[in-house]
Amino acid sequence: MLPREKLEGLCGELAELQETISDPALVGDARRYKALMRRFRELSGICSEWKRYQDFELQQLQTEQLARNDDDAELASLAREELEHLKARLDESELKLRDLLIPSDPNDGKNAIIEIRAGTGGEEAALFVADLYRMYSYYAEQKGWKHTLLDHNETGLGGFKEIIFMLNGEEAYGLMRFESGVHRVQRIPVTESGGRIHTSAVSVAVLPEAEDIDIDIAESDLRIDVYRSSGHGGQSVNTTDSAVRITHLPTGIVVTCQDEKSQLKNKVKAMKVLRARLLDAEISKQEQEIAQSRKAQVSTGDRSAKIRTYNFPQSRVTDHRINLTSYNLDGFLAGNIEEFIQALRIAWRNEKVNA
Repeated sequence: MLPREKLEGLCGELAELQETISDPALVGDARRYKALMRRFRELSGICSEWKRYQDFELQQLQTEQLARNDDDAELASLAREELEHLKARLDESELKLRDLLIPSDPNDGKNAIIEIRAGTGGEEAALFVADLYRMYSYYAEQKGWKHTLLDHNETGLGGFKEIIFMLNGEEAYGLMRFESGVHRVQRIPVTESGGRIHTSAVSVAVLPEAEDIDIDIAESDLRIDVYRSSGHGGQSVNTTDSAVRITHLPTGIVVTCQDEKSQLKNKVKAMKVLRARLLDAEISKQEQEIAQSRKAQVSTGDRSAKIRTYNFPQSRVTDHRINLTSYNLDGFLAGNIEEFIQALRIAWRNEKVNA
């Protein structure tokens, strides 16, 4: 049974919220206005679906009366057929309402900043960083997201010690957040002459893009250094100090960017990453507090947790959080990761329902 009293209460809250957001005095408080508008959109979806459900209920009641009409057998037969369709619509609407009633994460709709770093495995790990970067780029193309490279540190064989990029698009963070953690690869490295399988590791961090009203950063909390950027082997050395290093003094977080020839553009990109890391630190703290009261199966907070293994000899990829395995590793690395992402998302939402 649906929580009717709760649903009516939420629709009452929506009516009150409509009056609140129409107050001109609210315009000057950007943070509160944004939070209220987010809640308004959330409640609008719930109440719209609740009205739709009630309309189906009324139609069902009226159709049941027609189905009991002994004076018109043909009309009664048609009514009974319509009742089957109405029951299916009611069931569908109820499932949607239950899904909408699960508290949403306000960060899910944000763009995603993704940081991939080589761990154990040396050059082989750096090459796998490049593989994951391509995989996420292909997936972004499938979703119609815009891709922006923020910073990278390339190695001699075409790998990356680290690469940072942003995905702009609908629910980018909400879908990509479950990629955070340690990704393990088992394969024969290109540098291995004996044909032995090596195990390497790469860490992935997925951060929600933070807006100015999400994170307040005082200029006095920043130390900004500029220097000349350089590529691998001394290539692409700029003749001007365009590279930027920003240190957030209260936390010690350091962000660098040298991808652009313009110092200003590098500073803007670096600030995006800094804001995202500060917001992510707040989110991780909240998740750790929740984890103390319950053991989470699908975690997005622990960056050191081994979440997935890519086994090349067996063409197998396994997600250890939900015990999901695919034997189409080539397709997976080509960006066909939607099945895993949706399965992880469902498991995470089920946890929230049962928490």
